[in-house]
Amino acid sequence: MANPKPVVPTRIPCEQCPLRQRPGFRDFTREELAFVSSFKIGELLADPGMSIMVEGESNPQLYTVLSGWGFRYKILEDGRRQILNYVLPGDLVGLQGNIMVEMQHSVEALTKMTLCMFERDRLPTLFQNHPSLAYDITWLAAREESMLDEHILSIGRRTARERAAYLLAFLDARAKATGAAPADKPAPLPLTQQHVADTLGLSLVHTNKTLRKLVDQGLVRWLDRGCEVRNREGLYQVAEWRPPAEGRRPFI
Repeated sequence: MANPKPVVPTRIPCEQCPLRQRPGFRDFTREELAFVSSFKIGELLADPGMSIMVEGESNPQLYTVLSGWGFRYKILEDGRRQILNYVLPGDLVGLQGNIMVEMQHSVEALTKMTLCMFERDRLPTLFQNHPSLAYDITWLAAREESMLDEHILSIGRRTARERAAYLLAFLDARAKATGAAPADKPAPLPLTQQHVADTLGLSLVHTNKTLRKLVDQGLVRWLDRGCEVRNREGLYQVAEWRPPAEGRRPFI
């Protein structure tokens, strides 16, 4: 059962949205801003561990992450969890539930989060009257597909050490690109080793041993709750991966 969702009226108007000031995001035109401002109906506040969306449920809202980290996941009947991807500022949450009638995965807050809430019923108006915003939603969906392709490649073909290096490099790059972490200095990635294990499809013991190898190489440093990347280039080399060049990305 989903936790009660603390919804509050809009506290941060779209005109004052901090994401608009970040260099990684494209800004709205005047017409787009007016529509998005009317589209937004409130904000959802989430504490760590709170369910934002639950697999099998329908949800009348869409969300854009304004601040904080979350993750998408699925659970088998015996309780085993697979983390599919992580959501950061600017990411759209709940589009699948709008297209598929009900959610095919769950979303949980990893840290304290604030999410902008939009009415699902007005989504057709966006597609009909604002083709540039419709393109942005298509871009976000395509980017999510691209990330999942890379994750499947990682689980299917990379070694455990390469998987771990890829995941930490990927999250570090996303945090920098979205402004969730400062670009000029190391910042902790707010996940536990259990989160890493559930993302990589490894046991916790295997994950601990694998991460220890990256720590011993000086590539990362493990903290009480999170991981700090110490050698970004070293992680890229181990993972045989580099962040794609994207330019300024859209958000709703």
